[in-house]
Amino acid sequence: FLFFLAGLQAIPHSLVEAAARGVFPSWTEARPGRREHMARVAALLEEWARGRGEPPAERTRWVAAGYLHDALRDADPGGLRLAVDPAFRDLPGKVLHGPGVARRLREEGVADEELLHALAYHTLGSEDFGPLGWALYSADFLDPGRSLREAWRAGLRGRASQDLEGVVREILQARIRYQAERGRPIHPRTVAFWNRLAEGEDWASASEV
Repeated sequence: FLFFLAGLQAIPHSLVEAAARGVFPSWTEARPGRREHMARVAALLEEWARGRGEPPAERTRWVAAGYLHDALRDADPGGLRLAVDPAFRDLPGKVLHGPGVARRLREEGVADEELLHALAYHTLGSEDFGPLGWALYSADFLDPGRSLREAWRAGLRGRASQDLEGVVREILQARIRYQAERGRPIHPRTVAFWNRLAEGEDWASASEV
């Protein structure tokens, strides 16, 4: 919630405004196919922001998030591990790009905390997300360029502008189930994200498992 308020009060940085026009930062390390993905995510975020009736400044932030989220996806994980904040250094290499982007933007003067948090945690999710974080997490997963379960994804895309929280819950539930069925660990931040979205539900008892 605090990140949400901080975002509303922030004046978009010139780098954020440029990203919203599709201009990638000079330090971007992303292959052409990755940039196409980023553009599709940005277009989806713009569509949802318009559908929600967000004001122009807020649409700028959402679109910029789409263009920026994978700006370091093809950077060397070893270099990213040394560059990110210490709190992220134990993460797997494939998820270091979000914290790396947030760190670079902060170093260049971007002070929009909600945006930076959304970028840093767009792969894991976060219990501290506001609507921008929810939207980026969802749009990254629902990229129309992905072919898996197309009808289901299309349905979620169509609902997102009116039921963003419901869409996030459905995506997160599916991703946690996928990991659990394969015996894979689930990051504590992802678990906390789910618990926040599920607030108000009764805790499961041992007899229900």
